[in-house]
Amino acid sequence: MKIKSTLFTLLLGSIVLNAQENLDFSGKKNIVSPEIKGKNITFRLLAPNAKNVKIQGNWSSNIGMEPGSVDLQKDKDGIWSLTENNLNPDIYTYSFLVDGVKVNDPNNSYQVRDVSSVMNMFLVDGKQSENYKVQNVPHGTVSKRWYTSKGFQEDRRLTIYTPPGYENSKEKYPVLYLLHGMGGDEEAWMTLGRASQILDNLIAQGKAKPMIVVMPNGHTSNTAAPGESSKGFYPIVMQTPDIFSGDMETYFKEIINFTEANYRVKADAKNRAIAGLSMGGFHSLYISANQPKTFDYIGLFSPATMPLEDKQSPIYNNLNDKLKIQQKNTYKLYWIAIGKTDFLYKMVEDYRHQLDEINFNYKYIESEGGHTWSNWRTYLNSFIPQLFN
Repeated sequence: MKIKSTLFTLLLGSIVLNAQENLDFSGKKNIVSPEIKGKNITFRLLAPNAKNVKIQGNWSSNIGMEPGSVDLQKDKDGIWSLTENNLNPDIYTYSFLVDGVKVNDPNNSYQVRDVSSVMNMFLVDGKQSENYKVQNVPHGTVSKRWYTSKGFQEDRRLTIYTPPGYENSKEKYPVLYLLHGMGGDEEAWMTLGRASQILDNLIAQGKAKPMIVVMPNGHTSNTAAPGESSKGFYPIVMQTPDIFSGDMETYFKEIINFTEANYRVKADAKNRAIAGLSMGGFHSLYISANQPKTFDYIGLFSPATMPLEDKQSPIYNNLNDKLKIQQKNTYKLYWIAIGKTDFLYKMVEDYRHQLDEINFNYKYIESEGGHTWSNWRTYLNSFIPQLFN
């Protein structure tokens, strides 16, 4: 028995040392951060030798990812802490600044990437955020698919959501093409936008029709998300050279063709929708204007509406004429939403005046806040139930 006990001890020691790099059997007490009590959140960081610790987050007008920050206070054990009270139900992101160096919370395993920034995240529970959680409901399938683009002469990646029960049915479904913003990629709506959770929950609640959602990579100089293509581990930049080139709009039909050839879809305008945030809203505007018989549902979330002056493409020319044709061919919903403090607010206001001058029918939603994922999740949650009715 003693030999067996010794062997077991040696085996356990080998597992601890070699099995996984980050296993911790020390039994030490972890610091709880963030500690969530209703709407009150306490952040903690053990940094006894630090001279100053701040936090950057996205939960109020007094604190922002750049450049706003709030100081934490240090106790006798070298633990820095801060409590934020009465946060609205939502998903929030944050990072620490330790003596000016940005670090993530080592006690919070939940992280998310937005462009090149990796931040911790947490959720405050409540009515506004209930659809952002994984609930005990039937779930759809999220897959990564590659399609061959003749226009770009390369394979490009899509993220595709199919609704619960798709694999076991013969039913055909409507399609929403959902586009990300500048610096994003085909993963953004799933990771930051909580699209699959929103879809699962709305469908389960009977508030949305089961649908397929196709999320392409809108940066045509990248074939897939960073690190997910043969391009390798390259520096991530927000303003890629393809922006306002017209390439995404010009070759978007390839994505529609791939979807309709590989999935059971209802392939007509009344069963197609396109929507996007910021740059994706810009793409949605011009794709739908240049293909006026293709989509009956268009959603522009905090959209850019005009290309830069030095960026020219035929796809952007004669917009008023194209909009008139789009209206003449009819559509069921043209939905525009933006926050009151969004830096694109004036551009959207000007675009609305342009639409008004030609009596173009649209629905306008104005929310609080700015150019944020908090708004875009809200917009998606509101837009989806209006589709395919």
